[in-house]
Amino acid sequence: MRAVTKAASANPGNVLRLALLAWGLGDLALGRRSAGMALLIAEVAAAGVVAYLFIGLADTTWYLVPFVAGVLFLVVWATQAAVAYRRALRNQAAGGGAPSRAAAAMAWLTIPLLVWGTGFWLVSGSAAGPAAAVDQFESSWPSLTAGGRLDPGLGVVDTRVSAAAAAALSALQRLCAGGTLSSGCSASGRDLLRDVRIGLTIAGSDAATAAVTVVAFERRPSQFLGIFGGTDLVPVPRQTLLTLHLRAFPASLPGGLQLGAQRWRIVDATTP
Repeated sequence: MRAVTKAASANPGNVLRLALLAWGLGDLALGRRSAGMALLIAEVAAAGVVAYLFIGLADTTWYLVPFVAGVLFLVVWATQAAVAYRRALRNQAAGGGAPSRAAAAMAWLTIPLLVWGTGFWLVSGSAAGPAAAVDQFESSWPSLTAGGRLDPGLGVVDTRVSAAAAAALSALQRLCAGGTLSSGCSASGRDLLRDVRIGLTIAGSDAATAAVTVVAFERRPSQFLGIFGGTDLVPVPRQTLLTLHLRAFPASLPGGLQLGAQRWRIVDATTP
């Protein structure tokens, strides 16, 4: 009888707000103790599963698995809150109470959805493919000019990769000093890369090479709509400064469980 009275008197707005704090709190407010405790335990377990998948797969070829798991976690979060709210509304209507307008509180779930949807891509996918690994290399490569080092996330353990990358930057600095690069080049690493292009060649399901090439821009005639004449700036390869060799290695989840995911790494680098 106490549980029925409590369920009938629970304010739908309060029920919704509690349900948005954690799974099952809305059901507990409605007097549904068993369901509420089950949802609380399920939330802890689900959060653990999402964290487990994120740690093991976020930077692998299976990066979508933890992302989808996180989205499903948020969907279940919203669903249990909506169900608890609707149950509270029905109880309130049966008791003759005034209708509640607290459903707008559901909009607060857009915050964790936004955080997950944007934050995930900032820290994941760095080794999901050869292009992702090369992009991460290119982002940290200029730091070598200031005495920095390559991003540890690249998984580079061979000092030859860092040494070859530093030698390629030194060659770029010499070309810049000699006036053979564009006028916007400077000693800073970021500006040195203006005339650099990286071409990726896939050599199978688990191997690839990336050629770092200096280009020159030439004007060539072109036509717009086949009628109007004009010119285009076309990059023309001049010389290759660095060749990166990449391999895909099996990636395992914490505990050693393997599902077939791979993690791409730069294993070697050579200069002409």
